[in-house]
Amino acid sequence: MAAMPVVNFRTDEPSERALAELTADGASVSEAVRRALIDAVRLRRREQMRRESLQAANDRDDVAESRRVAEEMDDLRAW
Repeated sequence: MAAMPVVNFRTDEPSERALAELTADGASVSEAVRRALIDAVRLRRREQMRRESLQAANDRDDVAESRRVAEEMDDLRAW
């Protein structure tokens, strides 16, 4: 297993409070930071998907095409 890099950063008041909350369950600072990074990426991806969904839902041409494809699929349905 390759050695993992060590990351150092300066905390401020808000990040100190966040770390205190994230480690209140007994997690180490390293565990809390790793979880927070993964959670931040998930949240970013969800927000991006939400924005893209809203954009698609508000795109008249895209909505019309989706309805047309759905109607075609209904015609092809065996039952």
